[in-house]
Amino acid sequence: MKHLSKLLLLTTCLFIYGGNAMAEKITQTAGRDQLGSFAPDFAHYNDDILFGENWNNTDIDLKTRSIITVVSLMSMGITDSSLIYHLKNAKDHGVSKEEIAAIITHTAFYTGWPKAWAVFNLAKDVWNEDTPALTDKEKHQKNLMFPIGEPNNAYAQYFIGQSYLAPVSDQQVKIFNVTFEPKCRNNWHIHQAKSGGGQMLIGIGGRGYYQEWGKEPIEINEGTVIHIPANVKHWHGAAPDSWFSHLAIEIEGEETENIWQEPVTDEEYNKLK
Repeated sequence: MKHLSKLLLLTTCLFIYGGNAMAEKITQTAGRDQLGSFAPDFAHYNDDILFGENWNNTDIDLKTRSIITVVSLMSMGITDSSLIYHLKNAKDHGVSKEEIAAIITHTAFYTGWPKAWAVFNLAKDVWNEDTPALTDKEKHQKNLMFPIGEPNNAYAQYFIGQSYLAPVSDQQVKIFNVTFEPKCRNNWHIHQAKSGGGQMLIGIGGRGYYQEWGKEPIEINEGTVIHIPANVKHWHGAAPDSWFSHLAIEIEGEETENIWQEPVTDEEYNKLK
């Protein structure tokens, strides 16, 4: 019963920390900030319906939504601050300078050349050449609800490649976000316990793997939950071509200890796809 109570508490904690932690949530307050007292219904529709529900509908990814919105505003000849906002939004969600130039050019044939000129003048400032391109780590962070954190130097000797660690909760149940650069993995290890113990992993970004000794690797994606029993030899880490983050939750037990063992060899790891 003690461990069941802990599991229920953990489930509650995870929902408090964001429900669906695997997808970025769009939050908008401009309606209430600017029109809340003058037009509360409009502010509600803007913040809660347009952005709160429509923009968070996962049937279309945020990059595609941003492109559709820019094209729609350009088609109507709107080149004010709202278009600048959505151009920045498109850039933030992965639209490159080359892509936005092609999008505006294509749309110009259907909506008019003068509109394209006007939008290009705004887009040039948003995709300023002097703005440093996002690193792969920064791009990965933009798709995470939780921070990547600092280099995991304290445990670096037990990892091949660079990993990062960020505490998510240090009360009731300890939860950490562990991030791996591509090809990074931890050594084979065991969560030893006299009773209880073990660990739970929840994939929150990118693609990775978990493998128990003598068994086939299991791919971890956003939303994958891995239950690691105590006293079972295993490893986990990123796929060869992807950054990867998972939440790590230590399960309470008696006389628990993390036993680090040998590294995962390149021969073992290179069998992954």
